[in-house]
Amino acid sequence: MILHELIDYETLRVIWWLLLGVLLIGFAATDGFDLGVGTLLPFVAKTDTERRVAINTIGPIWEGNQVWLIVGGAATFAAWPPLYAVSFSGFYLAMFAVLLALILRPVGFKYRSKRESARWRNNWDWALFVGGFVPSLIFGVAVGNVLQGVPFRFADDMRIFYEGSFFGLLNPYALLCGLLSVAMLVMHGASWLVLKAGGPVAERARNYGSIAALCVIVLFALGGLLLALGIDGYRITSPISPAGPSNPLLKTAEHGGSWLANYSTHPWLLIIPAFGFSGAALAFAAMRARREASTLLFSKLSIFGIISTVGVSMFPFILPSSLDPRSSLTVWDASSSHMTLFIMLVVSLIFLPIIFAYTAWVYKVLWGKVDEKSVTDKSGHAY
Repeated sequence: MILHELIDYETLRVIWWLLLGVLLIGFAATDGFDLGVGTLLPFVAKTDTERRVAINTIGPIWEGNQVWLIVGGAATFAAWPPLYAVSFSGFYLAMFAVLLALILRPVGFKYRSKRESARWRNNWDWALFVGGFVPSLIFGVAVGNVLQGVPFRFADDMRIFYEGSFFGLLNPYALLCGLLSVAMLVMHGASWLVLKAGGPVAERARNYGSIAALCVIVLFALGGLLLALGIDGYRITSPISPAGPSNPLLKTAEHGGSWLANYSTHPWLLIIPAFGFSGAALAFAAMRARREASTLLFSKLSIFGIISTVGVSMFPFILPSSLDPRSSLTVWDASSSHMTLFIMLVVSLIFLPIIFAYTAWVYKVLWGKVDEKSVTDKSGHAY
């Protein structure tokens, strides 16, 4: 037996669909609170010292957290090449905006304290806000567009044609999803500040985080309601082989199904969106009860539920096409080869535990609160 045949092709495709979800959730659960803190910075910190408190809660760890974004992009390129090609070409301007915003973050961290000028530091603080808010919004907008279908198609020779525009991405439902993403990450950033910051910063974060948690519940419910009543899903209308060749044009599909069909077929899946609602509700309750560690854990639970709801609702679709439903990418026809998926799985089983281990070690070493007294002691903080 050839080694990669130890796991059949269909199972490997499902495993990599799950791993893609793990990487997205891992990014949102770790770098997500960095983005949330950046978005909250102008609101939770009123003085220079308070802003240094907020910045120093994430300054030593944000680079490590961003590994999840890099690994997610690399995994998409290797495991789902058509998905990578379509999304990076169709969403090029949106991703360029995300990249520019993310570039502001390290520059802001490094340059903010180089001068004593209040104006200088204030400008970099707003740059850090942009570096948190813009990616949070655009990631959600992208998900909203995916749920509605993306205007791309494949020619018979598999060339990709994208017929959308940047401003076309900014439709009402996508913007709703963008606001949900911002609220979710602001809740998460506030949960982090409640745990890691001291003094007025933590108190303001608790107040803003409580509002964000309530917004998550409302926006998640509204998004689901619109998805059920006003936005058609997609469905495959031809026989499809889960272990067949990776060519989306070999199937037929149509726009007119329901993204909620999987819940009708498997009612137990309703526990996934329930996690999204209950996590946000429990995070709100924990913030008001001043429970620090549990607030962050409940916020992560909400993130898990919200992101997983999108994946479960769309399965087996990954990227539906609004121009030509037949071109839609699914778990069964958009992956790399059997051998490639197997080799990547072996590599992932080796390196993902290492990432988890060193991340846990870093958090252990850097554990403890950041307060105004600690940031004024120049021997302990870099920002």
